[in-house]
Amino acid sequence: MQTSRYIVKRVLLAFVSIFAIITITYFLMNLMPGDPFMSEKASEENRAILIAKYGLDQPVYVQYGKYLTNLLKGDMGTSYVLQKGRAVKDIIFQSFAVSMGLGVRALILAIVCGIILGCIAGLCKDKWPDAVIRVFSSIGISMPGYVIASALMIFLAVSFKVLPVSYNKPGGWIMPMVTLAIYPTSYLTRLTRASILEVMNQDYLRTERAKGMSEFVVVFVHALKNSLIPVITYLGPLTASILTGGFVAESVFSVPGLGRYFVSSISSRDYTMIMGVTIFYSALIVFMNLICDILYKIVDPRIKLD
Repeated sequence: MQTSRYIVKRVLLAFVSIFAIITITYFLMNLMPGDPFMSEKASEENRAILIAKYGLDQPVYVQYGKYLTNLLKGDMGTSYVLQKGRAVKDIIFQSFAVSMGLGVRALILAIVCGIILGCIAGLCKDKWPDAVIRVFSSIGISMPGYVIASALMIFLAVSFKVLPVSYNKPGGWIMPMVTLAIYPTSYLTRLTRASILEVMNQDYLRTERAKGMSEFVVVFVHALKNSLIPVITYLGPLTASILTGGFVAESVFSVPGLGRYFVSSISSRDYTMIMGVTIFYSALIVFMNLICDILYKIVDPRIKLD
């Protein structure tokens, strides 16, 4: 019963959060100078006709009210610039399918490598494996995504010609996947290491050892399970950000995913695309955080959902 009340409360809070994001984004977007048709090769008269056609000549609060009304009906509008006349939700779902395919691979790679490397570093504290892993994880966290993407492209595609530059060619997904996975792998490695070190000194693990339980069971059954709680906290926003596509990775490698469309929509002032992607991205983050909060209870039943 307590869990059900908690879930209902979080779902209601999620809708409030998404509504606030929609409102703030809409009004901030309209504060930007210019309009979606500034780059159109048309006379001022034709540009004025386009602005009137889409209702952009009306007061902002009127436009906002109409947008909310249409949104409640499931209509996100049509693209003004990127794919003129095409429904925004169709563009989002099509591009998200590409981002999700790439993101799932990157997410699995980041989780597996991050947890394994973090465990190795934690169990080998102050030894050479720990030092090597910490150095590489620090580099992975501090290095910007565009530097990683450029370096991979220069060495693997241009210098050694191991992988293709184009995403559409066989193996073209490997470099963008690695680019997406390096930062979360490094962060998960450090997070898992810190959690393992904290848990390994707990009294209950000493008790398990005193009972004659093997070190493997102590570490990978009892210690790892409890050390995953901070990792789960990070997995919510991590999953949402990776599944929606890395803005840098998709732009550099020309991946036709959601992240690339989001960057293009901002630069071209495609208002409906900006709003559509923002709403989709926000809803995904809120949903993943809700799932992670529920997973806390599964991983550690001692946690009370208040």
